[in-house]
Amino acid sequence: MRIWDIHPGYLNRQSLLGEHRELHGLVSIIVNGKKGYSCHPETMRWIGYGWAIKQRHRELVCEMDLRGYVDNSPVKTRSNKGNWPLLYIDKPHIQFQLLKEKYKEKEEGRIPLPNNEQELWRQHKYSVLARDQNKYKKIGRGISSRKISFESLALELVEILRIPPTEGGIRNAVQHMWGYVSGEHKGGSNDIESWSLKKLLIFTQENAKKINEPYINKSTALSELMAWL
Repeated sequence: MRIWDIHPGYLNRQSLLGEHRELHGLVSIIVNGKKGYSCHPETMRWIGYGWAIKQRHRELVCEMDLRGYVDNSPVKTRSNKGNWPLLYIDKPHIQFQLLKEKYKEKEEGRIPLPNNEQELWRQHKYSVLARDQNKYKKIGRGISSRKISFESLALELVEILRIPPTEGGIRNAVQHMWGYVSGEHKGGSNDIESWSLKKLLIFTQENAKKINEPYINKSTALSELMAWL
């Protein structure tokens, strides 16, 4: 059993659908008191974190939706709202190493596994921008000056993405992303202002895929921001 902590965009098709299946198994064990895997470390660390399980499920489903998979199995656990497990089976930087080994000569996920701090940061920057502009600038400076290690950055990014972004933060990030695909919009700029935030993000998703936009298609924000709307 494995529930990853890093963004599901890094998972290939088999791993993404596999985690989704195992998450539902985890919920069944916890909610129904089933004995199978009840003492597994993965199960133990999620007990009491129903809200976090539900949110991880939303992240998986939003990534699945981006890739064309349909989910009709909601998770309704909600205990301990706003809190996530404090323990990791493997630290985030180790999870990247495990996936690199696992995916040797196999397909990777939507987001390529990063080789260094710069790549990891580029993939997460709009997710961070949606939550904290000051932290966005601080991490950017740290990356430029090479003062942040891959290990510490991977952990910090996982924990930042667990913070609910504000609506204004999401709008700011999506508007930055929109700039990469705005050429696909045939209307005027005025009608964009009347769009809901969800519609703007969906347009960005659809057209990033349509034109195979290299930067946005490798962004965690492309799917994970939808999980908070």
